[in-house]
Amino acid sequence: MKKWTLGILAILLLVAGAVFYLSDSRQEPEKEPVNPPAEGPQSYKAPFSGIEGTEPFDSRPIMAVINNHPDARPQTGLNEADMVFEMLAEGSVTRFLALYQSGFPEAVGPVRSARDYFVELAAGYDGFFVAHGWSPDAKELLEAGAVEHINGLFYDGTLFERSTDRIAPHNSYITYENILKGMDEVQASADYSRRSPYYFYDSGESDKLMEQASVLEVLYGTSQQFHNKFTYDETAALYSRASRGTATTDAISGEPMEVSNVLVFEADHETIDEEGRQSIDLTSGGKALVFQNGGVREAEWSNLEGMLVPTDNGEPIGLMPGKTWIHIVPEAPGISGSVRYSP
Repeated sequence: MKKWTLGILAILLLVAGAVFYLSDSRQEPEKEPVNPPAEGPQSYKAPFSGIEGTEPFDSRPIMAVINNHPDARPQTGLNEADMVFEMLAEGSVTRFLALYQSGFPEAVGPVRSARDYFVELAAGYDGFFVAHGWSPDAKELLEAGAVEHINGLFYDGTLFERSTDRIAPHNSYITYENILKGMDEVQASADYSRRSPYYFYDSGESDKLMEQASVLEVLYGTSQQFHNKFTYDETAALYSRASRGTATTDAISGEPMEVSNVLVFEADHETIDEEGRQSIDLTSGGKALVFQNGGVREAEWSNLEGMLVPTDNGEPIGLMPGKTWIHIVPEAPGISGSVRYSP
């Protein structure tokens, strides 16, 4: 082949290579991920309040039985609970089971006696259980080791302290420091690694299919002392709570009780003795109302691995991040006879 022919071929190959390079270099660059990983420290969500933090929420829940007799009000430390369960203890008198996990108060009280359904809930939530006294059924469960616990019956005057401004049995208190001492004494684990079934909305997300309901009342029996009212503040996006027209506040700080969600669950109740103590079915599920963002929706509740969760066709319903108040009301008169709400 002649030299000039080889030269022309070499030039053509160079031109073709340049065209290929330019064409390839003009291709669309690789796109960034739609949701790139957030820079900075990792964010963690508290399992029972949905609040976010930069450290894992791995402390074991503490579940304390708190007195709600009128002589026990105002209570101490209730405001800092992630969740508060309100249930009948005997007759029309309700009692609280307060769950602390994303934060812990300096002290809680007045602490009151256990019921078997409180023990069952503490076991379901893998909580360290704190009470002062017990019913016969609760005593049987606790002595059988249903849940790790301390009881004021055995630590009165040591871990538990009596206030002088109230009369027994409305004056038993315990500090968080002494709860930790009690956990150590009974060799209970202070860590929590279970998975919570609760689903919390992200910021700005919410349930849009709700009827307006900015004021709601939950009634237990005929006594006004156990008629509760929640009022929604649109600016704060929180519900304040009152009983018999008196705001629920902390005895030490004076701060009002404010929650992001109010849940009402209907459950089968049965009176089992002359004291009016109850047997409450917390496993079968039933009707529910979910109040959040100044609205209400009908739902069900389910027992998911021992935890009580609002559901729709068995799937958890989203909660707003923050504190949640859970009312358990009897099937008779049921939700329709126990709850009133208005726009």
